[in-house]
Amino acid sequence: MSDQRQRQTAERRVVIVGAGMAGVQTAVALRDQGWTGSVTLIGAEPHQPYDRPPLSKAVLLGTAEESAFDVDFEALGIELHLGREVSGVRPGAHEIDTPSGAVPYDVLVVATGAVPITLPGSEGVQGVHLLRTLDDAARLRPVLDRKHDIVVVGAGWIGAEFTTAAREAGCAVTVVEAADRPLAGTMPAEVAAPMAAWYAESGAELLTGALVAAIEPGTVVLADGRRLAAEAVVVGIGARPATAWLAGSGIALGPDGSVTADARLRTSQPDVYAVGDCASFPSARYGQRLLVHHWDNALQGPRTVAANIVAANSPGETPQEYDPVPYFWSEQFGRFVQYAGHHAGADATVWRGDPDGAAWTVCWLREGALVALLTVARPRDLAQGRRLIASGARLDPERAADPSVPLKNATL
Repeated sequence: MSDQRQRQTAERRVVIVGAGMAGVQTAVALRDQGWTGSVTLIGAEPHQPYDRPPLSKAVLLGTAEESAFDVDFEALGIELHLGREVSGVRPGAHEIDTPSGAVPYDVLVVATGAVPITLPGSEGVQGVHLLRTLDDAARLRPVLDRKHDIVVVGAGWIGAEFTTAAREAGCAVTVVEAADRPLAGTMPAEVAAPMAAWYAESGAELLTGALVAAIEPGTVVLADGRRLAAEAVVVGIGARPATAWLAGSGIALGPDGSVTADARLRTSQPDVYAVGDCASFPSARYGQRLLVHHWDNALQGPRTVAANIVAANSPGETPQEYDPVPYFWSEQFGRFVQYAGHHAGADATVWRGDPDGAAWTVCWLREGALVALLTVARPRDLAQGRRLIASGARLDPERAADPSVPLKNATL
């Protein structure tokens, strides 16, 4: 970094709201990329910033007490403010509002993540739990320790992961899903179908097409009149961007509540960026705006934000655009499930292996090009497929369907 650039950035203040993965990684990436100005990281939770994936397994089962990031904030010159809820932002004044007063910024990064959707009528009901924060996991650990009868509402990714942990702890688990299959909001029926059998295999009962009508002490009442014993209820029906605090700010939000960032992850207001679960972005690769609620997005996006903050304050630097191949993983029912890409808009599906077996892959193609794949216990397929998606490679469907042929050798 030139002396002139150092002087320019040293006087600039970056404030990051949200101390989860996206916020922490933005702060770290700024220092990695040579930002010499001040960096302030503000988090609503009182805990040292922590990683979320271990909450549904190691922290929940008591094999780990916490999952704090291994980051020396003091050494990096990152000012950390925890337990501090930000209530609003005034872009015109370049200030955010907090209980202890206004905080000025030159550059603001919105990284507030997502909040779980609650089950109507369940708010404040004793014995009803969510699983999103370290405190949520701490409240659920005694439930698993006492081997309670548990009803899980929602057979999505978090529902499957919690059910896995609860069965491992010896709890009786009934999973209630309003749709006709698990993962109805994210996977096609033919892909979700073999996953439904995993619940019974684990000893959990999966009820599909089941709507919750009410939650009473010790009981979940379904719309068809069935009553399920429930010493505890865990709700996992999705999450929405944590952007309510932006009301009145002039920062544009989409119909899904996400901050509608541009390709450089800039918002509609100057000097304000958004990254992670709270932000959607336009994907040239897929020709649509994407909202990705997964760990890898919160890891990768901050590097683009940091690069663009540095570039905007350093003449001659080239800005970057964000267009990743989305990726996530899930550990459930003794299986390692991975997904890369975005299958909406695909016009062909290719199966590799028997979906009733222990290891298989499904590939989605559009005009012959691989656009997404889901793998079960086939990590090599995922690694190769992710690279093929990024390169726009076309597949030979016949060779791709042969699980003995490496995916990288099935291209045209």
